[in-house]
Amino acid sequence: MTDQAQEFESPHGFKVPRLALLAYGIALVVAALDQLSKYWVLDVLDLAHRPPIKLLPFFRLSFVDNPGVSFGLLRADTSAGRWLLVLFAVVFIAVLIVLGWKATQTRLAVIVGLVLGGALGNNLIDRVRLGSVTDFLDFHPIFPWVFNLADSAITIGVALYLLDSFLRPKDAPGT
Repeated sequence: MTDQAQEFESPHGFKVPRLALLAYGIALVVAALDQLSKYWVLDVLDLAHRPPIKLLPFFRLSFVDNPGVSFGLLRADTSAGRWLLVLFAVVFIAVLIVLGWKATQTRLAVIVGLVLGGALGNNLIDRVRLGSVTDFLDFHPIFPWVFNLADSAITIGVALYLLDSFLRPKDAPGT
């Protein structure tokens, strides 16, 4: 029996697979932590109007307004580009919601939750609310790009998926 067989039934009779709840719960936590960290950086530290804050020799908080996707790739400096990325994010998020609903293994639910939460935080909430993504985690010179918690969640989710793909026995069912 897979993990998928277990369902949560609401008082109104609506059944939700437990693994879907896990994926969506992780996504909400990731998106909330991402947005809270951006609130702290933008509104509490006012990092957009001050020089970077050096915390360690290899780590500082640096404000970067990123109109592109992860790590500044595929810049979308126009209003049309912004809304095109929002539309892409909505479609991508819908696909992830379906994948979360159909998850049959805990590891897939975790992977979907991480990527979904990152997509919600960066690619949807930030773009709709701010017009671009706020990046602030700066590990220069170790890592050349400035990023945020949502980027981290997406990267970890994709890395876990790739690792799972390479380590899963060839005769094992897919995730």
